[in-house]
Amino acid sequence: MSESHKPLSEAEAKIELSRLHKILSDANNDYYNKDLPKITDSQYDEYRRKYEAIEKKHPSLKRKDSLSDQVGALPQSGFSKVKHLVPMLSLGNAFNDDDVSDFVERGHKFFKHDEGLKLTFTAEPKIDGVSANLLYENGVLVQASTRGDGETGEDITANIKTIKNIPHKLKGEGWPDRIEVRGEVYMDHAEFEKLNVDAKEKNEQIYVNPRNLASGSLRQLDAKVTARRNLKFFAYAWGFASSKFTSTQIEAMQKLKQWGFATNPLTILCNNANEMLAHYNKIESQRATLGYDIDGVVYKLNDLDLQKRWGFVARAPRWAIAHKFPAEQASTIVEAIDIQVGRTGALTPVARLKPVTVGGVVVSNATLHNEDEIERKKIRVGDSVIVQRAGDVIPQIVKVIEDKRPSDSKLYEFPKICPVCGSEAIREIDAKTGQVDVVRRCTGGLVCSAQAKENLKHFVSRNALDIDGLGDKQVEMFFEQGLIKQAADIFTLEERDKESLTPLRNKEGFGAKSATKLFEAIKAAREPELPRFIFALGIRHVGITNATLFAKTYGNFEGFEKAVIAANDEKSEAYQQLLSIDGIGETVARSVITFFHNEKNQQALDELLKQVTPQTYVLNISNDSPVAGKIIVLTGTLEKISRAEAKAQAERMGAKVSSSVSAKTDYLVAGEKAGSKLKKAQDLGVKVLSEDEWLELVR
Repeated sequence: MSESHKPLSEAEAKIELSRLHKILSDANNDYYNKDLPKITDSQYDEYRRKYEAIEKKHPSLKRKDSLSDQVGALPQSGFSKVKHLVPMLSLGNAFNDDDVSDFVERGHKFFKHDEGLKLTFTAEPKIDGVSANLLYENGVLVQASTRGDGETGEDITANIKTIKNIPHKLKGEGWPDRIEVRGEVYMDHAEFEKLNVDAKEKNEQIYVNPRNLASGSLRQLDAKVTARRNLKFFAYAWGFASSKFTSTQIEAMQKLKQWGFATNPLTILCNNANEMLAHYNKIESQRATLGYDIDGVVYKLNDLDLQKRWGFVARAPRWAIAHKFPAEQASTIVEAIDIQVGRTGALTPVARLKPVTVGGVVVSNATLHNEDEIERKKIRVGDSVIVQRAGDVIPQIVKVIEDKRPSDSKLYEFPKICPVCGSEAIREIDAKTGQVDVVRRCTGGLVCSAQAKENLKHFVSRNALDIDGLGDKQVEMFFEQGLIKQAADIFTLEERDKESLTPLRNKEGFGAKSATKLFEAIKAAREPELPRFIFALGIRHVGITNATLFAKTYGNFEGFEKAVIAANDEKSEAYQQLLSIDGIGETVARSVITFFHNEKNQQALDELLKQVTPQTYVLNISNDSPVAGKIIVLTGTLEKISRAEAKAQAERMGAKVSSSVSAKTDYLVAGEKAGSKLKKAQDLGVKVLSEDEWLELVR
């Protein structure tokens, strides 16, 4: 067995998991918050595949915050916001045939107690377009929106109504009084070529690819421009529905077609993984002849009741998965390696490439992630390299073509001094494990202007306080002009602007209207939702998923802050409660504790809390749920339902599922061979339920 393919030890796996966590977190931030992706879809998928493989091999290392539920694109100015009645989630990915087989096997395992149950799955092309949500009331299209962040999108009703194959009024009968129909807006190849020919004749910009053009067309402030682009739409799903209109996914597609929507004719029903993979291969072989772009195949559990039972993870349904096609490749030269400094001080190397066309797109940059990545791939300035991409994003370097290396090339020496502020840049050592962090970080903290600016950009980003009109460019400008140095300054900007000799309305890029809109957006952010506020603080390892877990557990910010400060003592009940939150491990817990015990952070937070009031977190659970707000612990082997389904069931009904028993536990659900958790529950006087008693309680 070669050195590169040896199985990782647990210590090595922990280091690699940390490295991949950093890569994926940065990729999410670049794609969703900055709208400037630095890695390809295929690269992101590959890193995620490796990440999940380590979790599977070493379950004790699993970090549920690794891939946040952040999806979609930044809202654009000029469009009002629309909150989806049901969130628009992303999809998990399959990278090879084994992943598809594992997906099917997970389904059988989840429903293993349902005797004689047969699972079937739909398979359909994954359209490479722009997701849209169409709201119909009494059969009439009343509103349309983009995916946005999954919770809130942009109102594009006028533009959607210009798409000829989207019905303004539903045909047939049987549709719910109120329903969100979902699908993909795309541009076919013929229309794309026609528009590029016209653009070339007029000496205008040549469009990069159909997806980019479709996205830009949907965000035109003038719907007449959208109408000229001849966009199309495939319906494939629905969100909210006021009444049940079908029992299976395949029947739902038939219903949507009857109501006047275009549905993809390559959607079929499969009985097993072999049939699903055969259809994938068939679609891939036809890909070049379809006349529109696809980037994979989506599989969905067919039975809707079983979909509901299988449930969701933070960012995606468990009952659906996307099987992606391989990436395209090309060769080019590394002309330079630059260093960027992020909000946590991370020094990220970026390869500047000799521009090359890959899959119809010119690319010139690729992130190298960290110094270990450079060493692992043996990358030097001047090297010829293979790059690949799978969408309109900057590519990854796959490998170096060593026989083309210049004779005078030198090893790349990673800087140990921050290129922005000159502070020492170090690789931290875990005090408990002795492991060295894969990331080198600037020690300058907020003294480093790069970190300070990136923290501010994070604070106002889409999944944080989402302040319209305060994007990266504006943050950079205000920071350089000394107007905003910390988050609290955002909320005093309007008052200070009144006394300014150069008010905002007179600054470049602003006017009276845009300045007023910005101040209104800042006012609207003074009472942020609790998960958004916690996420906005920029605590390492705390994405929106973990922020939501903290919000659910502690209810309000005061309670969260007080508990975390008390948790500095690892023997305290507060620390044990922090660790008992299902999905929160020691790394996240220590990171949060460290943040709140940093004097500079506390000072900045105190100033911020003078300006904002985070909302109390309220679970949207029906009053008749017998376990809403209760803390549940599951232990032992269950016979009638799987542990995974019991957990999903409890969370659907508003319970908090914990991984450990404490005096605050309301119920311990004990199956066979319950072990030490049962004894601890009995010692603490916690109510113990058998599996049958649990099922009776939640029935």
